[in-house]
Amino acid sequence: MFIGHNNNSKYGIRHELIVWVLYGFINISLFYLNFLLLIPQFLSKKRYGLYTLIVIITIAVYGVGKYGIGLLFEKDVLMHMGGPQKGAIIEFIPYFIDTVFTSLVFVFLSVVLKLGVDWVLNERIQRDLENQRLSAELAFLKSQINPHFLFNSLNSIYSLAYQKSETTPEAILKLSEIMRYMLYECNDNKVDLSRELQYLQNFIDLQKIRFGNKAYIDFKIEGKVRNQKIVPLLLIAFIENAFKHGIANDTLSPIRLLITLDDEHLHFYIQNKKHTNNRDSSGGIGLNNVKRRLDLLYPGKYNLDISDQIDTYTCELSLIL
Repeated sequence: MFIGHNNNSKYGIRHELIVWVLYGFINISLFYLNFLLLIPQFLSKKRYGLYTLIVIITIAVYGVGKYGIGLLFEKDVLMHMGGPQKGAIIEFIPYFIDTVFTSLVFVFLSVVLKLGVDWVLNERIQRDLENQRLSAELAFLKSQINPHFLFNSLNSIYSLAYQKSETTPEAILKLSEIMRYMLYECNDNKVDLSRELQYLQNFIDLQKIRFGNKAYIDFKIEGKVRNQKIVPLLLIAFIENAFKHGIANDTLSPIRLLITLDDEHLHFYIQNKKHTNNRDSSGGIGLNNVKRRLDLLYPGKYNLDISDQIDTYTCELSLIL
C-alpha cells in the first residue's frame, strides 16, 4: 500500500504494528463480513447483481476508511519514505486504488473458502441422506422377510394340522426356534456364519417334517466354519424357493445344496427339479428381496447366476464375506 521503510527504529516498529495489526484487523473484518453475511444473504441466494453492488460499495467504504485511518498515522502509513517524493503524503486516488486491490484479494479468498465449505457440507448432507435412504430401504426389505417366511411356514403347518399329522407339534416347535433367531439373534448388520448355517438347517428340518420325512435334499458344507460373518437371512430365499417351486420328494432328483467356504469367500449352489404345477402368483418376492439386499450390502462383492431351464432351476452365488 505504497508503504516504505523508516530507518528510525521507533517509527519502524510503530509502522509494522499499524500495518500488520490495525490494517490486518480491517482486512480480516472484510473477509468475515463477506464470508458470514454478504455471501449467505446474497450470493448463495443467487442475487448476483445486488451482491456485486454491495461488495463494490463495501470495498469503496473500506478504501475511504483506510485512508482516513492513514491520515491519523500519516507519518507511518501515508508518507513516502524514499525516492523523489520522500517526505510527501500519498494522495487519496493512488492509495484508494491500492486498497481496492487488497480488498478484492480478501473478498476473493472468502468467496473461495465459503464455496468450498458449502460444497463439503452439501456433499456430507447428500451422503447422510443417501445413507438414511439405504438404511430405510434395508429395514423395509428385512421387514418383508419375516412375514414372507412366516406365511409359507404357517401354510405348511396348516397342511400338517389339517391332515392331523403327529409331527405338527414338532413343526411348531421348530418354527418357534427359527422365529427366535429371526427376531432376536439377527438384529446386527452381520452375524456369525455358523448361526446362519444352523438357521438354514433348522429350516430344512422343518420342511422335512412338512413332507413327512420324505423331502430329499443333499446338503453339504465344504470348508471350515471359523469366525466368518454374513448378512443375516440372506441365503434362505434360495432354499425357500427350491422347496416351494421344486420337487422335494423325488429320491432320484433331490434338491442339491452345496456351500463352499474359505476365510473370505462363500460359494452357494442350489439346484432343484422344477414342479410346473407348484407356482403361484406371489412367487418371486423372496428372490427379488435378496437381489436388492445384495446390491445394497455387497456392492461389487458378489456374483449371482440363476439358470431357469425347462426341468431344473439352478442358483449360484459367489460372495466375498
